[in-house]
Amino acid sequence: MAAVKKVLVIGGGFSGMAAAIKLRRHGIEVDLVEIDPEWCELGAGITIHGASMRALEDLGLYEQVVEKGSVTDGVAMHLPHGPLLVEIPTPSPVGSNVGGSGGIFRPTLARIMSAATLEAGVDVRLGCSYTTIDMTDDGAVVTFTDGSTRSYDLVIGADGVHSQLRKEFFPEIPEPEYIGQGVWRAIMPRHAEINRLTMWIGHHLKLGLNPVSDTLMYMFITEDRPVKEHIDKATWPQVLAGLMKNFPNPIVQSLIPHALAEEANIDYRPLANLLVKMPWNRGRLLMIGDTVAATTPHLASGAGIGIESGIVLADELAGNDDLAVALDKFHERRWERCRMVVENSARLCHIEINDGDKAEHSKIMMESNIALAQPI
Repeated sequence: MAAVKKVLVIGGGFSGMAAAIKLRRHGIEVDLVEIDPEWCELGAGITIHGASMRALEDLGLYEQVVEKGSVTDGVAMHLPHGPLLVEIPTPSPVGSNVGGSGGIFRPTLARIMSAATLEAGVDVRLGCSYTTIDMTDDGAVVTFTDGSTRSYDLVIGADGVHSQLRKEFFPEIPEPEYIGQGVWRAIMPRHAEINRLTMWIGHHLKLGLNPVSDTLMYMFITEDRPVKEHIDKATWPQVLAGLMKNFPNPIVQSLIPHALAEEANIDYRPLANLLVKMPWNRGRLLMIGDTVAATTPHLASGAGIGIESGIVLADELAGNDDLAVALDKFHERRWERCRMVVENSARLCHIEINDGDKAEHSKIMMESNIALAQPI
């Protein structure tokens, strides 16, 4: 018998949807509320390494990623003008034959997962969130912004890096800390020579290209910015093109005109991270994903560890008849992987900001990928 019969998920992002899908497949009743009435995941592309592919396979979604995204192998890291610095292998993760690396449009992955959430039988309410959560010894009574009230055995908080739930129930936790870099993302026509994740490591700059379909790829640039500052959106194309000029490699230079086109759909975000010490629950409210383990994109694993956490939580809730035992096992399985991703990503960022040892940078990436390939 499962530890819970009815669960509420607050937040319809990747981790929340993963938990909802897997809980329903275990026969547990699930409601999900998402404040965005369009349920629209913004952004350009997302890199998916093998561990994340394995998690999506667990949800039955891997074949759709293959069909609608791009599955590749390996990571190539170059000096700014082109010479190869190192090749990092990306073998299939333990227990799976999925691809070791790849990419997909973030909105495309969101649509794949939202469709699966509905197909699983989750009761989804859009444009809705909670107003109050009153916890008792054996459940939680939740009042919603639409005026309704429902009772649950467990509430899963997955409302993102700027979580209102965290502010309310974990008031001692500070806001995510700006880490000294910003990331630019843009959509580009796929270059014939880009058949895997390819990066150029420059002076306080890193540029990457990753295929996300047969015809398109996405570009990202991480840029050192000591102070978090507002950048006028009207200037984004010119700023991005200027950053690209620091990479004399012909492939990068050929893409500069595309950075100035509206189709580039440029996005800029300052980078921050957060790692909340366990336990991640307060009574019958448990937080997962970016609410407690928000990482910078240096290991391309933020979405992946969130999806994993949703899966592990659902499996432990279904496999144990005691809620306290299920939550203890969840915490035991998730802490080290999430800690490693957040802290190693921060270390990579520190090396880039301080123009540190590129060999150490490559070693951390390689060792992290090996660790992530292990079972969850």
